[in-house]
Amino acid sequence: MNYTYKQIWLINLPILVSLLMEQLIHVTDSIFLGHVSPIDLGASALATLYYTAIYMLGFGFSLGLQVFIARRNGEGGFQEVGKIFYQGLVFLSVFAVIVFLLSGLFSPALLRLLISSDPVYQATIHYIKWWDYSYLFAFPLLAIRAFFIGTTQTKILTASSLVMVVCNVGFDYLLIFGKAGFPALGIGGAAIGSSLAGLIGLLFLILYMWQQVDKKRYGLRPAVDWGVALQLLNISVWTMVRSFFCMAPWFFFFVAIEQVGEYELAAANVVRSISMIFFVIVNSFTTTTISLVSHLIGAGRSMEVMPTCRRVINLNYAIGFPLILLAFVFSEDLLRLFTRDKTVVHTAFYPFCVMLSTFIISVPAYIYCNTVIGTGHTKTAFLFQVVNIAIYLLYLFILTCFPGIPLALYWSAEQLYVIVLLVLSLAYLTGNRWQRHNL
Repeated sequence: MNYTYKQIWLINLPILVSLLMEQLIHVTDSIFLGHVSPIDLGASALATLYYTAIYMLGFGFSLGLQVFIARRNGEGGFQEVGKIFYQGLVFLSVFAVIVFLLSGLFSPALLRLLISSDPVYQATIHYIKWWDYSYLFAFPLLAIRAFFIGTTQTKILTASSLVMVVCNVGFDYLLIFGKAGFPALGIGGAAIGSSLAGLIGLLFLILYMWQQVDKKRYGLRPAVDWGVALQLLNISVWTMVRSFFCMAPWFFFFVAIEQVGEYELAAANVVRSISMIFFVIVNSFTTTTISLVSHLIGAGRSMEVMPTCRRVINLNYAIGFPLILLAFVFSEDLLRLFTRDKTVVHTAFYPFCVMLSTFIISVPAYIYCNTVIGTGHTKTAFLFQVVNIAIYLLYLFILTCFPGIPLALYWSAEQLYVIVLLVLSLAYLTGNRWQRHNL
């Protein structure tokens, strides 16, 4: 199959909308908390990145699950899809319980070592304490999402994400500010609202899958197959670790900024919240790329992989460039949406401009890196990540050695990160070894 622009767009659109809707959960929290205090706004950034770094372990496993499902789907082995899905669902459900317990035990001590400001630390811990519950819902939901993306049935993801966002906005309004008789819980209310929204999203997808998916076609019945489970783990362990290392530098990035000052931390959270909208655009196309690449290889169409990647990149730019222009023109209004504090808005402007320019490089970097994952060479993609993170953290360390470094210069670390990722990924794909890998 030669994927056209229209076919790529139709597959990607529901993924884009679903990821955008889910990201609005974090953006909503930031907007509400930005009107509570700069400390809560900054603490929510650290808590979100800490949570997300752990969440990315589950997300990384779901990428491996998605590759496996897409490959069997491309080969026409539909009965194997259900078996693979159930191994992934069981793993992610058990893993969610383990993460929930470990985070409750060790997060307070770990964050105390990393956060210098006591008010920021207390707010961050309060947020994490309630948000830990969402692991129990988010990880099983990732397995279900991998099934729909791997089989290119992505439309339902839009509806499920919309349900989650609407619920989160409602819960945030009631619990953060204490409306309709509810207590005003502040930052804790934001975490409770996000967890409840995740539970409702999971129940929504379970109900849809039970009623609408062809269970006979895909062999959707509970089954334990240790051979399949081990094969899935062999593929997914590298995407798990790689995904964690993709997000962990963001957390250390904000830890470094927290040492600079509370206003700088709040400004960085505003820029990060806006940057996540652009990251969602890239991430949706990279997620689509993984399935398309694996599907093409499974169908014996390896020669179509690179042309398909170029079409994905072109579509990404077609959406991203107009949004970048609009964001720059209305930058002040956009920044003020998150906070009324003039100092925070002023501090955020130049890092905001650097962030917008980073999008241009990040598109091909992430598309080609996820192409490597789609080919099944997940260990190779992980090794790229290790090299990249070492360079990134070294650069951050050098910046912290010089007091008074502008916040915008810290953001240039992101540009260095995507440049290295692009060079490594593209250099690997220009060879032919990836075409000889079987799952």
